[in-house]
Amino acid sequence: MTAEPMPAAPDDGAGAEVTIVLDRKTQTVAPAAGETLLETARRAGLNPPFSCEAGNCGTCIAKLTEGTATMRVNDALDDDEVADGYVLTCQAIPDTARVVVTYDD
Repeated sequence: MTAEPMPAAPDDGAGAEVTIVLDRKTQTVAPAAGETLLETARRAGLNPPFSCEAGNCGTCIAKLTEGTATMRVNDALDDDEVADGYVLTCQAIPDTARVVVTYDD
């Protein structure tokens, strides 16, 4: 019996990738260790929406369409939104080696 492999966490960013969909454009970049999805997008030269960067306002909301991420703080999204895959990108750290997030949803 063979166990299913667990997704590799991007603990050092090696082999990891974050794909960001913003303004109908798609860009894939390697995340830096401990970097939020918002930081990854900005480092890639994108201009995603954001305001407080503290997990309070919800301006940076986006939907995960692949992979998972953990939010450090979430004072803006309700449980149903989180269950539907929405994250606050200013607080979301990728848990899986591949994450796809869309601001266009």
